[in-house]
Amino acid sequence: MDQLIGAAPQVPADVIKDSDTPNFKADVIDASMKVPVIVDFWAPWCGPCKQLGPVIEKAVKEAKGAVRLVKINVDENQELAAQMRIQSIPAVYAFFQGRPVDGFVGAQPESQLKQFVARLAKVGGEALGPSPIDDALKQADQALAGGDHGAASAIYSEVLEHEPENVKAVAGLARCLIAMNEHAAAREFLEGQPAEVLKDSGVAAAKTQLDLAEQSQKTVGKVPELRARIEANAKDFEARYELAEALFGAGEREEAIDQLLAILRVNRAWNEEAARLQLVKFFEAMGPTDPLTLSGRRQLSSILFS
Repeated sequence: MDQLIGAAPQVPADVIKDSDTPNFKADVIDASMKVPVIVDFWAPWCGPCKQLGPVIEKAVKEAKGAVRLVKINVDENQELAAQMRIQSIPAVYAFFQGRPVDGFVGAQPESQLKQFVARLAKVGGEALGPSPIDDALKQADQALAGGDHGAASAIYSEVLEHEPENVKAVAGLARCLIAMNEHAAAREFLEGQPAEVLKDSGVAAAKTQLDLAEQSQKTVGKVPELRARIEANAKDFEARYELAEALFGAGEREEAIDQLLAILRVNRAWNEEAARLQLVKFFEAMGPTDPLTLSGRRQLSSILFS
């Protein structure tokens, strides 16, 4: 698996470094051919420089090697400062693939500095192509979609060894465990995640899927009985609701949605809008781009607003 992901990307030891005129080409121009390089022109006597420096260094470190920072003391490198037409400091330039691509003059709020660094990291990432982690996640997603839950879970697990809070891998592994009916393991895994990870929409959707899967265990063996009740009484909404629950857990999602829509067409308010609320959970578990979510939402809207 490590061969699939490759060596975990490490933050370079020299992600932040001091440079000078003789080393400017190597440290900035040449280095920027691989990764965006931010150049901070500063001086020891400059108050705003002292404010900017620690904040931009923090943002660069948080980028984990996607961007580098080179600091140039203009007092010690006056010729270089003149060549770069530095008239006021702090002055910040960003280089990528050998040329300046962005920059600003003066101290900036931390939020704007983070956006500046994130924007550069995105530009660099798009130009250099997907990372090994991204490639691994793509393969895992394909394996999960193809029903190869063992292979998918192995890849997601390896990604999490490299990046423990990778939300795509967390959601993917949880979905694998659910698909393999390892509900207790999925519950324990999700409950062990940090609060910030649990806020991710993909992880939250996996948790909803787990909730629904656990609920369906109580009704999955009653499907023939529930169908018989509905055949005897089409307005047996409790039977339809339980059947939808069981069907969704068994992977028969389209019929599960249809059963809830059937309730809503006759009685929207039944059991404090239980059918509508359950549909919303179905949609969350499937994800906003799933074709069944899209068609189900259209049908739900036509019922509610007719």
